[in-house]
Amino acid sequence: MGDRFEGLAEQARALGDGDTTSAELVGRALERIAATAGTVNAFRLVRTEAALAEAEEADRRLAAGERLPLLGVPVAVKDDTDVAGEPTAFGCAGTFPPKAEDSEVVRRLRAAGAIVVGKTNACELGQWPFTEGPAFGDTRNPWSPAHTPGGSSGGSAAAVAAGLVPAALGTDGAGSVRIPAAWTHLVGIKPQRGRISTWPEPEAFQGITGIGPLARTVEDAALLLEVCSGNHRHDLHRPTPVAPRAAVGRDPGRLRIALSWKAAWTGTPRPLHPEVRAAVTDLARTLARLGHLVEEAEPDYGLIGLSFVPRATTGVREWTERVPDRSLLDRRTRDAARLGRLLSGRALRWARAAEARQQKRVGAVFGQYDVVLTPTTATPPPRIGTLAAMNGWRTDRAMIAACPYAWPWNVLGWPGISVPAGFSSAGLPLGAQLLGPEGGEARLISLAARLEDDLRWHERWPQLRAGA
Repeated sequence: MGDRFEGLAEQARALGDGDTTSAELVGRALERIAATAGTVNAFRLVRTEAALAEAEEADRRLAAGERLPLLGVPVAVKDDTDVAGEPTAFGCAGTFPPKAEDSEVVRRLRAAGAIVVGKTNACELGQWPFTEGPAFGDTRNPWSPAHTPGGSSGGSAAAVAAGLVPAALGTDGAGSVRIPAAWTHLVGIKPQRGRISTWPEPEAFQGITGIGPLARTVEDAALLLEVCSGNHRHDLHRPTPVAPRAAVGRDPGRLRIALSWKAAWTGTPRPLHPEVRAAVTDLARTLARLGHLVEEAEPDYGLIGLSFVPRATTGVREWTERVPDRSLLDRRTRDAARLGRLLSGRALRWARAAEARQQKRVGAVFGQYDVVLTPTTATPPPRIGTLAAMNGWRTDRAMIAACPYAWPWNVLGWPGISVPAGFSSAGLPLGAQLLGPEGGEARLISLAARLEDDLRWHERWPQLRAGA
């Protein structure tokens, strides 16, 4: 079959036109997953028999004339996402019971006709920008197996980058979609809070975590975002609907773009790697060449980090209470859960109450600019094992230093997109982040699509590519 029908939208069109079958596409995905299990190691769980049976059923429906946005297309979800009949371990060791029901996002995937071929690896409770752990081993970057694909949605990113599936879902609580997108040469979208339902959680990790797509093209990311968008009746956050796919083909107009280098204060030094600065500067020049006004300007983040910590650690504590055997948890996880218990009262209430003030303070930048452009990360991807072997204090400092740019938008709940921004001198992928105000996904998607038309990043594949 070669390289036919690699993209999500491309596969959906080919199935609708009768140029391929779901059995063929799903079978190829399963073969590639198996072939790269010892190298990329993207998947925690593979639904081989169930996916093949669902592909046969999709082919019967297609033959009968039924058409849905993703009918018969293979996709993957992260290890924190409930799939009926499968465990949700979220990167943890131990034996977890199978879930009785699909999460709302998986229900929507199935309603669109997609076939979930498996669940991808994530670090323990999504806490770190790497995807390694005793429960599943090391997930490796298809661009350089010696390096991490990032985290916590590293398995989803590695699966898409290596061509195992055309697109996958991740979750983003501090950059966990955008960071691995940057480090694997993908498009990663963190939507507006509540755009994609987190049910059976009314909100995830005290509102900082959302679900978002990882794909090689803006069109594919927008398609996955569109079919997954919508709310369960018990969701706490229900944003005004947007039309992601329509935005792909829309001219964003001449935008005012703030190029921002300053990260929010954390008390930890955060030097910006010169090759990252150069790559993001080049992308800013591309935006200027495309007709946009680009000038350096900084959002006023204030002390937003003081709000992030109580929400994040409380979320970790809440999740550890569901783990069958807490003795198997990483010591850093147990320490975070203890801190979460200390901060889950008055400090958490203050953190939640401060959000509106923080949105007003940071959002002032959008009085003058339409989009904020930053690096996605401060460094290229680290080598496997660099952070995983550290103690809690050193892990936190190294994580903040490498990834200082993404997490404030989780506190605010606003949308952001990481797009490819080239490569380091060592051939490692780098990313740039397009950030918008509440409900601003459409503008960000339109701008990212125009960048993709110019830079053609999706035409470049990693050396470790399944089926190449």
